[in-house]
Amino acid sequence: MSRSQGPSSLKRKQPDSKSPSGSLTEHEHILYELIRSKQDMAIWTRDMKRETNIPENVLNKSLKSLQAKKLIKEVVNIQNKGRKHYIATEFEPSKEITGGAWYVEGSLDTEFINFLKRHCVKIIYEQKIATLEEILDTVRRSRAFNVEFTTQQIEEIVNALVLDNDIMEVKSTGMGEFNSIPVGKVCYRCTGKAGLKGEPKIGAMASIPCGVCPQISLCTPDGIISPRTNVSTSVCHRQGR
Repeated sequence: MSRSQGPSSLKRKQPDSKSPSGSLTEHEHILYELIRSKQDMAIWTRDMKRETNIPENVLNKSLKSLQAKKLIKEVVNIQNKGRKHYIATEFEPSKEITGGAWYVEGSLDTEFINFLKRHCVKIIYEQKIATLEEILDTVRRSRAFNVEFTTQQIEEIVNALVLDNDIMEVKSTGMGEFNSIPVGKVCYRCTGKAGLKGEPKIGAMASIPCGVCPQISLCTPDGIISPRTNVSTSVCHRQGR
């Protein structure tokens, strides 16, 4: 569980204002400055050729030299995995390129996601009722992770758990088990089999089509909520997506 042990992989390096142009050939210098100007967005090799008019064989040779000098590096663009993109080594690629926290080297990190999902279910199971803020606070205080999670990231995990029918969304009544939570506040509780990790309940969920799915805006082919992967798709698969 690489990202639950060790330094955060979500941090971005700060760019260095110095350019080592003195040790570069003319073509290397042109390419390096172009790549560096794109900062954390990287650039496709075909765009380099179009913007510089450098012959392809010279361009490829120059790119290899820049890589050998550790001035640039190749990155995987999740939107175009078959296209070679390069970025200056002083930058870390943006989430638009990498897919964000849930991706590692262009692939959805299902092991990390599932570990975090199980951890969130455990938190809710132990607390009986939990708000998103309480889940986030407990995760942040946990020694299981050395990653600084955002509210949005934990919300995505919680939404996935709702779709998986591991937890359910409820609203506080302000009474009984909700007495410490403001009336109307959205909370989460485990479903009947949560904690035992049996087969999730199907019920009415099986008849809900994608067109009215509340998470349709978050559902993408390679995303955390996806009709194609094994992550957060138990409901989707039962609906025939």
